[in-house]
Amino acid sequence: MLWRVRTTLPDRPGALAVLAHDCGAAGVNILGFQIFPGVAAVTDELVIRTPTGWGEAEIVTLMTGAGGDEVVCTPCSDAALVDQPARYVQAARSIIARPARFPEVVAQLFDGEADPADGSSEAGGLDVMEMTVGDVEVQIRRRAPFTATEHARGAAMADLVSDVLGQAPVTVLGSSSRRLGGGAVPTYGVRGHAVHAMVADVVVGVATLLPATDDSGLRSVDLEVDPAWQRRGIGTRLLTDVARLAAGEGAADILLTTRADNQAVLPMVLSAGLRGRIRMSADQLTVRVPVRELKPLPR
Repeated sequence: MLWRVRTTLPDRPGALAVLAHDCGAAGVNILGFQIFPGVAAVTDELVIRTPTGWGEAEIVTLMTGAGGDEVVCTPCSDAALVDQPARYVQAARSIIARPARFPEVVAQLFDGEADPADGSSEAGGLDVMEMTVGDVEVQIRRRAPFTATEHARGAAMADLVSDVLGQAPVTVLGSSSRRLGGGAVPTYGVRGHAVHAMVADVVVGVATLLPATDDSGLRSVDLEVDPAWQRRGIGTRLLTDVARLAAGEGAADILLTTRADNQAVLPMVLSAGLRGRIRMSADQLTVRVPVRELKPLPR
């Protein structure tokens, strides 16, 4: 079985040799290796194949016995053996081609793990890496602490997105005020706790403010746009209006939840001009937007 293992070793001669010797003596084969330098200690990432019947407990015992500390191990596949510089080049190419994929790409690149689905500030034992694109913060989390090297790489990736968007302004969602196919122009209105986008008396999009579940000031939002009317600015307008609607109802933040590969989210939040925080997990993306200071939406 293959495992991805991270451990911190003291920065002294021979420390790595002891680890390699103990792995060999235990019948553990080291197939991949990365070094993340530190000041007083070095973080090593290994991809190992263990003997039959080994689990996390045996691996932790092996690593700590060889002088390792802060051991984190997770099962992995052969994909973990892909050359690391090649992974970063491929990620950069993906981002240049489609900047909207940035949250999804960096989550895969840095092995992001499950994040609290409620958007709470509690990390649940997971370490956090935060990158900023415009006014949008993108966060990914995992059990293994992010190294200074990885923080620098993440910031460089975020800068790449900013550069690409700066050269070609975001037009994925267009302007919500332009005339659409057939000369139709959407109108927007509030019905109860929802904002509707209408074209010729037909609902083409709706953003619903769901009931509060506690006293935290957080309100979840369900936002949908008819596939035939997507990529025309409707989602951006709905997000802006439902954020103001939530502010008028006394909410502090709103939360949207969608699938991790939803490429409309980043450009939508950027186009709306809102200060959002995007959090990634293995298969889910959440967006938390503070609304307390927004001007309430007239009814």
